[in-house]
Amino acid sequence: MTGDERFLFDLQGWITIPDALSADELQQLNALMDRRVEAEMTADSYRHRFTHLLDWGRAYRDLIDHAAIYPRLLELLGAGLRLDHEYAVVLRKPPAPGINILHGGATPFDATQYYHYNNGEMRNGLMVVAFNLKDVNPGNGGFAVVSGSHKSNIPFPEHWRTQAASLDCVQKVAAPAGTAIIFTEALTHGTLPWTSAAERRTLFYKYSPAPLSWASRYYCVQDYPDLTPRQRELLEAPNARYPERFITSTPPE
Repeated sequence: MTGDERFLFDLQGWITIPDALSADELQQLNALMDRRVEAEMTADSYRHRFTHLLDWGRAYRDLIDHAAIYPRLLELLGAGLRLDHEYAVVLRKPPAPGINILHGGATPFDATQYYHYNNGEMRNGLMVVAFNLKDVNPGNGGFAVVSGSHKSNIPFPEHWRTQAASLDCVQKVAAPAGTAIIFTEALTHGTLPWTSAAERRTLFYKYSPAPLSWASRYYCVQDYPDLTPRQRELLEAPNARYPERFITSTPPE
């Protein structure tokens, strides 16, 4: 991470990585998603969550340790981080405005999603990389955050959770296709109702430190024989992984 990114992440709880995905990567990822959208969404579907993205093709598996995000995740989670789970969300403009419910926040403490800073190091529980496959323009809706809430000592007011669109403290994060947004789940955040005629397509790859898990199921690396050694390590189940075993040239025993 650059010095600017470290400052912004500690201050905000999130950062954006512009142009994290190349034009070729976007083309491949969108082409594979086109098939899923056609197969699983009907003309009157306004929201759909797709799971098991790693089964979709090499382009989706290569996001596991993508060069634009992996070094940053190392600083935020420490060596031995693991991919906890992943999914994609497609949004279309609904016939009537929806209601957003914000979630997350530093207080009360959640042992699976937290933010901690000590001795010059940032450490997090569950972390998210959100890849935009389509443009999110100002006013479209989509991802929104309460910057700094990952360090708040006071719980987010419950009566504000359904008022995201009207709160001054809620920041709407517009970003073009190819942008990666990295944020801690300790941050109060949510998705504003989608208002654009174009689809919102976002991939969510979520990571945990080595000994923790948010999801109740784990990956089976044997399902993906084309993984690199590092990708295999990132799909390990939670365990007390020791530094000398991290990111080796061969899969750990």
